Amino acid sequence: MSALLTVASYNIHKAVGADGRRMPERILDVLDEMEADVAVLQEADTRFGVRTAVLPDAMLAARGWEVAGLAEHPAAMGWHGNAVMVRGHARLERAVRLPLPALEPRGAVLADVESGGKLLRLVGAHLDLSGLWRARQVRAVMEAVARQPGSPPELVMGDFNEWRAGGEAMRTLGERLRAVVLGPSFPARLPMGRLDRVFVNPAAHVHEAGVHMSALSRVASDHLPVWVRVGHG
Repeated sequence: MSALLTVASYNIHKAVGADGRRMPERILDVLDEMEADVAVLQEADTRFGVRTAVLPDAMLAARGWEVAGLAEHPAAMGWHGNAVMVRGHARLERAVRLPLPALEPRGAVLADVESGGKLLRLVGAHLDLSGLWRARQVRAVMEAVARQPGSPPELVMGDFNEWRAGGEAMRTLGERLRAVVLGPSFPARLPMGRLDRVFVNPAAHVHEAGVHMSALSRVASDHLPVWVRVGHG
């Protein structure tokens, strides 16, 4: 990539902050603080009934965001709450939904993003609370990714609901991808758990990575966003 991409993963908690207020503009302000080019979101839609996007279209357009076409319903922006957005020099090439095995409805999403004539394959997921199901879901994700056309370098990220680096799901991801070292991101006000994780194909070089901690991010959601600045090595 001629220019580095700043890719954020953010569980936005349906835009409800630590103060109990639903304020979608705070989520977008946090992404602006990070200067994110790409955002992989979890809990971007309401959970029950007809899933409805919590980030209004007009607000997204005003900030320059384009949303990947992953939703099954026009009122939603993601699939099972997972969404991908790009802006600036990042361009969406394709996006697909990845079904996951689960006791309750779960899914992951995949988007190919172009920048500077190079492709990066992004996979976003919000995994189960159960370790058994998380391991099955990770295997399903990796099998689905392997079936996709082409072979751009992958970046797998999201809220994995995994407190331990050595859990089976994380070991499975680590067989093919490299774990990016990140600090704790949950809960936002006093982070202790590394629930939000990033795994990267070695062909995509991570120049920097971190957890975005600011006065605003501590209150905008119950998770802090994580980010990587990535290009081809």
